[in-house]
Amino acid sequence: MELSFSKSNEPIDHTVNRLLEESGGIHHPAVIKEMILAILKIGQNVDYLADLKLINRTLREMRYTAKVFGPYRHRKKVTIFGSARTEETDEMYQKCVRFSRSLAENNYMVITGGGPGIMQAGNEGAGSENSFAVNIRLPFEQKPNPVMYRNPRLVTYKYFFNRKVAFVKESDAIVVFPGGFGTLDEAMEVFTLIQTGKTSPKPLILMDDLEGYWENFIEFVKESLLVNGFISGEDFSLFTITKNEDEALEVINTFYSNYHSLRFIENRLIIRLLKPLSDEQIAVLTSEFPELIKNGDRIHCCEAFPEENDEPDLADLPRISLLFDHHHYGLLMAFIHRLNSF
Repeated sequence: MELSFSKSNEPIDHTVNRLLEESGGIHHPAVIKEMILAILKIGQNVDYLADLKLINRTLREMRYTAKVFGPYRHRKKVTIFGSARTEETDEMYQKCVRFSRSLAENNYMVITGGGPGIMQAGNEGAGSENSFAVNIRLPFEQKPNPVMYRNPRLVTYKYFFNRKVAFVKESDAIVVFPGGFGTLDEAMEVFTLIQTGKTSPKPLILMDDLEGYWENFIEFVKESLLVNGFISGEDFSLFTITKNEDEALEVINTFYSNYHSLRFIENRLIIRLLKPLSDEQIAVLTSEFPELIKNGDRIHCCEAFPEENDEPDLADLPRISLLFDHHHYGLLMAFIHRLNSF
């Protein structure tokens, strides 16, 4: 029979409902039912075994990712990217150790790729008890570092795309040390996801070395991307460059000094705060960021929307809302920086 997500699938629906009931302990059964239907439709539509294996492995890896990170959902985490080839005697290795240690002292957890080099420095500084490692199977370089070996927060992936989801989805800030193709790939992915709104706004910090690795990169961005119109000036609000680990920590702390999180309800942007804004402060934001607000709308204080009932622990946070056009995510980052300044 042809299965449908929107119409009755009897007798399959009855069988699936019974399966959910007898399994017990199923969270959000409506979503799980839809996932089961999707799997059955995959079985009907896909006959190429390699595709089925990829889908199966992806689902298994993402399930395990959610299981490992789930108990730590309410602790902020910082993802650290950087070269696997950075030696322990290198200044950038030592800088990463100091930086990740300061993160742990400020109650952040650290996520790395779990390998050697900068990844090991991040885990070393934070300590194994404050660390996650999202490792990848490679024929060279990438085996778990000694800090994270047999750690319960070590996840090993077959596919890079699953690993990238964990890096970004689970993080509240991302710090990128100098590195090679892999590091640049990870950094560009985050640039794109924040710029397009495909991940929530978060600090993206480029930790520079004495030779100006990231300064040279940004010169290229200005001269080849900005000049040619491939990016806009507001995209420079997406990131911060620093050579100082204390400044990097301050950037992260400041970003969450009042801003808590956001959520879209259709085109309405809801920003949750730690403390409410005054009418005067909202007036300042309105005058400084008119491009963010759709014509005819305004920034106003609000309570939790009914659609937010699935996050009851956030219900009492103060909020502001506005109709957002989904075009100016660089300005949205600047907007968050500004509301944190009050």
